Amino acid sequence: MPRQADPDLEKRVLDAARKLWRGGGDKTLSMRALARAARTNTPAIYRRFKDRKDILRALLLQARARQVEAIQSARSLEEVIDLYIDYALRNRWEYELYYLQEHEQLRPAVSRSREIGPGFQWLQKQLAERLGRSPDEHASLALALWGLAHGTVMLLISKVVPPARAAELRVGCREAIAMLLKGAEEKPR
Repeated sequence: MPRQADPDLEKRVLDAARKLWRGGGDKTLSMRALARAARTNTPAIYRRFKDRKDILRALLLQARARQVEAIQSARSLEEVIDLYIDYALRNRWEYELYYLQEHEQLRPAVSRSREIGPGFQWLQKQLAERLGRSPDEHASLALALWGLAHGTVMLLISKVVPPARAAELRVGCREAIAMLLKGAEEKPR
């Protein structure tokens, strides 16, 4: 009798991969450890996923979807930045996975392109709706906003800024973003 495919295997593998990543990052995510944690064997994993990069890619796509979901309730660009930072701090390992691996896994040709990704394009579109002009004309501002948010997250995650000053950093980030947006709003169209 032929073996039945396990309908829950992919979910179990990805849940286990996420837990392993959270437990120690890249060094903890071996195929053997993953098979053990997912209560299966490595051949079963390889029947579903081509290789370890394929698993990382699936994790990245899930992380990106969760990040987008986390900011969708925002009513303003300023709130988007706050929700983005909140999400990153609550999901440190996913955030680090996304920014350490995303470049290689989701956009291998990025070094030959000007494209950054769907989140960046969304931000440019929001800026165009708020400020006028085309999304491409807001690339510098979008990069500055993203840089402020990402820099704030990384300083908080790494604890370079002591936890006692975390709120102060977040206020500074908000104020800088507000100033950039105000300056862009006052700029002639």
